[in-house]
Amino acid sequence: MAKEARSLHGKVVAITGGARGIGKATAKALARHGAKIAIGDLDKPLAEKTAAELDTDAVGLALDVTDRDSFTRFLDQVAERLGPLDVLINNAGIMPLGPFVDEDDATARRMVDINVHGVIFGTKLAIPGMQQRGSGHIVNIASQAGKAGIPGGATYCATKHAVVGMSEAVRAELRDTEVEISVVMPSVVDTELGSGLHETRALKKLAPEEVADAIVKALQFPKFDVWVPASSAVFDKLLHPLPRRAREAIGRFMHVDKVLAQTDQAERASYEERAERSEPGLEPEHAGPEDASATESREASSVK
Repeated sequence: MAKEARSLHGKVVAITGGARGIGKATAKALARHGAKIAIGDLDKPLAEKTAAELDTDAVGLALDVTDRDSFTRFLDQVAERLGPLDVLINNAGIMPLGPFVDEDDATARRMVDINVHGVIFGTKLAIPGMQQRGSGHIVNIASQAGKAGIPGGATYCATKHAVVGMSEAVRAELRDTEVEISVVMPSVVDTELGSGLHETRALKKLAPEEVADAIVKALQFPKFDVWVPASSAVFDKLLHPLPRRAREAIGRFMHVDKVLAQTDQAERASYEERAERSEPGLEPEHAGPEDASATESREASSVK
């Protein structure tokens, strides 16, 4: 007998980095199911604009995921404006690319602060209330780069491995509770974060709506590992038993090793500039126009 989909109607969902890209697509998809949506973003005006476009109860709020106090204020405002939190989608992330030895320490620190600490803060802050109410679902947006090491994005891959590992550990800790954890692992997604990345034999660019639909399905039919596309899970299972040299040779044959290492720099220039300006610890209310423009750098990480 097939499982019945869980209703999302009236559920309060908070999405970090939700003003554009995958976050915005997910907000739209959840709105169609009647969820109440809170968009958290460094660019508050854009978050408010995105919320206003949704055909549901929605709010746009300032959020710096690297600042625990900012995250606490965000979740408090969500509860005040929409009600107790049912779902948190930790979607914010950045992906500066380049050779590891050429990467400056400030760039690495930004990635760790946003991609890792942002997810840790959100998860830690959401769990107690969900446990108290006896229900809740946390969705952490990782990447298929969280399952492999891809040249050209070493630190990015490290942050996504961290998200996968942390999610697995927290899921085990919550096993006897009613709080669900999902980790979403997209391949290359056609957002500004994925600009300048080329398709390969193995990787075709996804529309952000495809990732959004996978997230909705994971909420309706809870599961931990959410591969996008789903066929990637089969490929991973086939490769896993092989010796490392064989896996690496297949990856080279499929040009996976070129996805992050051989990018169109001109096409990525605008995104890389915004990512460089996303300063951890900057209070949203004190951000100037340049800092606010870094919002896109906080959209979901979305590359294998």
